[in-house]
Amino acid sequence: MKTLRKQLINWLFEASSKLYTRIYKNQKPWQITKSDLLSYSKNSLGYRLGLFLDKNNFELIPKVERHDCYHVLTGYSTKVEDEIALQYLSLANGKRSPYLYGVVILGTIILPDYFTYYLQSYKIGKEANVFHNLDFKSLLKVNINTIRQAIFSKQQIQTINNLHYEQT
Repeated sequence: MKTLRKQLINWLFEASSKLYTRIYKNQKPWQITKSDLLSYSKNSLGYRLGLFLDKNNFELIPKVERHDCYHVLTGYSTKVEDEIALQYLSLANGKRSPYLYGVVILGTIILPDYFTYYLQSYKIGKEANVFHNLDFKSLLKVNINTIRQAIFSKQQIQTINNLHYEQT
């Protein structure tokens, strides 16, 4: 039953992502490829983003590239429960969008099995320095650990690592 609910959420993600990118007409695509990112320094956010995309067989989605940066900085995977937890973290960090609210509400209703995980993620986002509004394109060449240390405390980084270990 949980598998069917996850499939429903995946379908909702796929269907809504196309609509979401149309809504953000004012956003300018980064016009950076995965190959470009993989040419950056191995410790940079850009290189790690390229690895994330490569591992998941993705390309950057124009106008919403920053979302994948959230994955890279927080370590959340693209599994359904991680996508929802990442939205909880982002909500607590101050991000506001209709899409985020939809994921949080529908994700909680359809997949409540992970509610404790969602709340732990919310707590991390609440305690972290605000990062949802950073210009990630300008940070692509910056050392990823420098960025993480500016956003999260050592304890938060450890908590994030432990959360992901528990979810696997």
